[in-house]
Amino acid sequence: MKKDILLEKSFAFAIRIVKMYQFLCESKKEYVLSKQVLRSGTSIGANIRESKRGQTTPDFYTKLTIALKEADETAYWLELLYKTDYLDKNTYESINNDCEELIKLLVSSTRTLKTKMVKN
Repeated sequence: MKKDILLEKSFAFAIRIVKMYQFLCESKKEYVLSKQVLRSGTSIGANIRESKRGQTTPDFYTKLTIALKEADETAYWLELLYKTDYLDKNTYESINNDCEELIKLLVSSTRTLKTKMVKN
């Protein structure tokens, strides 16, 4: 069976987000911003997974663009958590790099799909 890098990376990222959420709640007693990043960060993979069951190419494209929006929102919350000293520099850079990698993969995928849809 062919490996799906986007699915694998988004799932691994969601696990990191859940663990970060647990850390922020338990160690930092931060509940509001961490809940936002939990929602958007886990939604990325959920939308990518849902896209795989898309009935049409436009349906697949729509789910991937939603995942891209969620990834961008997650990058916002991560930066806010860092700038407000809830995340240290190393943690922020590590998880943000993963988020940026997902964004790049999603941008590439959505561009390819958009080109495919225009040609059809």
